[in-house]
Amino acid sequence: MSQNILNTGKLVHNMALQQIQAIPEELFDIQPPQFNNTIRWHVGHVISSLNYFLSLAVPFNFEIPESYGGLFGTGTRPSEWTTTPPTKEELVKYFSGQLESLAGISPSALEEQLKAPIDLGKMHFETAGELVNFALIHEAMHIGNISSMLKVIQHNQA
Repeated sequence: MSQNILNTGKLVHNMALQQIQAIPEELFDIQPPQFNNTIRWHVGHVISSLNYFLSLAVPFNFEIPESYGGLFGTGTRPSEWTTTPPTKEELVKYFSGQLESLAGISPSALEEQLKAPIDLGKMHFETAGELVNFALIHEAMHIGNISSMLKVIQHNQA
């Protein structure tokens, strides 16, 4: 089962990477009124969230810039940024690096108990596998948001 989670995670992350690479950077900062954030924010949020969750769950030593937490953390928004966000090229570099790091996670690591249970709202996680699985579902949700935003942006430009 743990190997299945990792295989699915790598597949989803790779599909997301291909989707992100195909989006022109000039669309990354358009925020349709129907959405709270931009494509750039969602990509950065996926990177920073995946790093956060995996670092709590398994030996995962992939480093991202410290600034990503302030730019892309839960509750942040591009309209409040006071620093220049990373380019698409930089985001793709970190997204790609995470894919390589996902490949290095041992399936047996997912069977381990967390150092302490983690509660996120009504969700409760006790094993590394539970938290990693949630991280991957969280990623897929944001990739869905990116797809929806892209459709709205392209429709509005037509």
